[in-house]
Amino acid sequence: MDILRQAKTPEDIVPVDVPYTSSLLARILGDLADRYPFIEIGEAGNSVMGRRLYTIRLGQGQTEVFYNASFHANEWITTPLLLKFAEEYAKAYAADERLYGVHTSFLYENFSLYLMPMVNPDGVDLVNGEIDGGAYYELAKRISGDYPAIPFPSGWKANINGVDLNLQFPAGWENAREIKYEQGFTSPAPRDFVGTAPLSQPESIAVYRFTTQHEFRLILAYHTQGEVIYWKYLDYNPRQAARIARYFGAVSGYEVAVTPVASGYAGYKDWFIQTYNRPGYTIEAGRGENPLPVTQFPKIYEDNKRILLGGMTQLDPEDL
Repeated sequence: MDILRQAKTPEDIVPVDVPYTSSLLARILGDLADRYPFIEIGEAGNSVMGRRLYTIRLGQGQTEVFYNASFHANEWITTPLLLKFAEEYAKAYAADERLYGVHTSFLYENFSLYLMPMVNPDGVDLVNGEIDGGAYYELAKRISGDYPAIPFPSGWKANINGVDLNLQFPAGWENAREIKYEQGFTSPAPRDFVGTAPLSQPESIAVYRFTTQHEFRLILAYHTQGEVIYWKYLDYNPRQAARIARYFGAVSGYEVAVTPVASGYAGYKDWFIQTYNRPGYTIEAGRGENPLPVTQFPKIYEDNKRILLGGMTQLDPEDL
């Protein structure tokens, strides 16, 4: 066994029954790296308020894939989803065991799995109470006051500037602006404001740059809710994309669908498909009103664990 592997320990590091914050994330990542030194923790940039945009790498293979979560503040339950998968992978690799039927040595040697578990730490901290005062809190509260139908802070999806980070990418951004303006989101808002230009926020810039610095063969962008998998952008049809989408639907029970027109532009998945013509997926985990309760986590994880595994194993080596 590799000398970097550690003995398997019974206590899990990743909590799945508590609200998440950026400080909790930082502590968890430190604990994971201490227990499993083969996990690489990095940073892709910083948020508006200077919070670190952490990345995780598992594996040393040539084939790179990328999963991200918590683009939207009140969809933070997607953060422990990625963290729990990382922990289960690391635990199995340390013990030289299989992960959901696949030997972890195969995964580690053939794939480099990159995770960005919290794209929007300022927004997550606002929703979960870590930001409860100060200038940025007052700004968000003032913005929210223009949208009384959206509860504050639980209805907040945007970054702390009131920009929806998943409407920030240069793939039909002007179309998204037109659609969202018609819906009344013409200035900073708790959700659905596209910003003054694509890639105008530090978080979206960081995700963009991180992607361009790699050769990701597949990406998963995790959101909530609806139990649905979106896999297309316009008429792009990357090789393997439809087949993998069907597989994801089969192992999760989620519907495989075309993105609704009102949400069909300027997302990270849209830009990735347009730019690279490779498989990209927005996955809406769970069902209900955001933020989803932590009581849903066990089902969300059970539904998605084979998607998270399949993002690696379902890629056809001939197309890599």
